[in-house]
Amino acid sequence: MTNQILKELSSRKSVRAYQDQEIEEKEKAAIITAAAMAPTAGNQQLYTILDITDQNLKNRLADLCDHQPFIASGKLLLVFCADCKKWYDAFSCAGCNPRKPGAGDFLLAVNDALIAAQNAVTAAESLGIGSCYIGDVMENCEQMRDALHLPMYVFPAALLVFGYPAEQQKARKKPQRIDEKYLVHENTYHPLSGQELSDMLSYKAGTKEYDTWIREFCNRKYNSDFAKEMSRSVSLYLKDFLQSLQ
Repeated sequence: MTNQILKELSSRKSVRAYQDQEIEEKEKAAIITAAAMAPTAGNQQLYTILDITDQNLKNRLADLCDHQPFIASGKLLLVFCADCKKWYDAFSCAGCNPRKPGAGDFLLAVNDALIAAQNAVTAAESLGIGSCYIGDVMENCEQMRDALHLPMYVFPAALLVFGYPAEQQKARKKPQRIDEKYLVHENTYHPLSGQELSDMLSYKAGTKEYDTWIREFCNRKYNSDFAKEMSRSVSLYLKDFLQSLQ
């Protein structure tokens, strides 16, 4: 079964090079409205979207997000922040005597922010506008907080960069995904054996031996400095959330 939405979801790929074509205000408005219409916990919309229009700030984000220059060339940059502050402030202003936001609130807000972000991605794709998620916005906690003026209880869950794809990006083949039989477990979780894991990932190795490829991938991604920095930064955000409960 297929329709236009399913086709676009299947063909969508990350775009990191853009045409020199601006995104019109009506298109930008449509993308943001689509984000705001996303499913949300308790209809609370536990996120705030930062529309990054200042070129100096774009340049700063490109540097902080693992030094990726293409970010600065994006025609539209949106930071989706998990926001536990605005409802806490609303409760406090109304004299509700609310408890401090905790880890559960934090994760719920991250979920809300990412669901909204994916709506924005899907809307952009329908308009012929490419996008790229930047998870590195979670890195460099201290500098990112300063650059975006993030208060307590607000966390940068994702940065999205949008633009009309350059021709080479249109021609680039979408990376193959893992076979769904490894992604879908019926009823309960099934830990995968070493052989199953090898079978699941072996296509990624290409012409290399699987064991060689996965060791290299582990060192390049999982054990990398930027991955360690991301974990440190997120841990710091969580530490601040939890310490505020004391």
